Amino acid sequence: MTAATRARGAVLTAALLFSTGGAAIKGTTLSAFEVAGLRSAVAALALALALPAARRGFGRDLLPAAIAYATTLVCFVTATKWTTAAAAIFLQSTAPLWVLLLSPWLLHEPIRRRDLPFLATVGAGLALVFWGSRDPAATAPHPVAGNAVALASGLAYALLMIGMRRLAIADPGRDRSLAATLLGNLLAFGACAPLFGSLPDRATPGDVAALLYLGVVQIGLAYWFFARGLRQLAALEVSLLVLLEPVLNPLWTWWLHGERPGALALAGGAVLLGAIVVRTLLDRPARAPALG
Repeated sequence: MTAATRARGAVLTAALLFSTGGAAIKGTTLSAFEVAGLRSAVAALALALALPAARRGFGRDLLPAAIAYATTLVCFVTATKWTTAAAAIFLQSTAPLWVLLLSPWLLHEPIRRRDLPFLATVGAGLALVFWGSRDPAATAPHPVAGNAVALASGLAYALLMIGMRRLAIADPGRDRSLAATLLGNLLAFGACAPLFGSLPDRATPGDVAALLYLGVVQIGLAYWFFARGLRQLAALEVSLLVLLEPVLNPLWTWWLHGERPGALALAGGAVLLGAIVVRTLLDRPARAPALG
């Protein structure tokens, strides 16, 4: 087996583990802030112990990316608790749209004319997801509010990507993404901790197992695989391989919790993901550089 094949397997494994988050979050009886905070506390410990690179490179310049990541984590858990897992992950996947809209101000990269069809297609996909995810259900009690929070998660994720890019531009010889990830999890825990209720009285053994899984496996182990794959693959290939996450996320939730997203929401998700794939392929450089 070649190094590239092993790297692809590592990234796909990471995407597979990432995709289980929706089902695990919905399997808990705790509030969104309790799940988000405790998940991040466990993840921060797992990252610090398993990935030495996560413990290096701390500085105040990491704060914008870390705050954006913490916001992404908390918003995604909240959205998953309130709306369908499909809507939560599809709307978070709008991050490339937000990157495109914010780049003229934050990265001084103008929107090009050929980006306009992408914007229009993503807008249509967004409308379908929102329209198809309006009805409350047992696993999605507040779908409209959840959809809005999921969209905010996509915006925060875009700010994270922009923050990471600015860090890379400022210091091209160092990869500090893992340090920003660790700091973001710590910030998410700190922000959510004041909102915890009487956890010892309410947490079930299933809640504890889900939180340990979410922190150790769904974030910690997944990032270990992801970091291994990044060293060997080009950015374009990685961005396409991780699209396995939004494809599988709704399937896990349907299988484990019987959650069935509406047909319009699924169609909107397909439009969003298709637009992202097409734009990624059209924007590929002649020879994509490997990340490392």
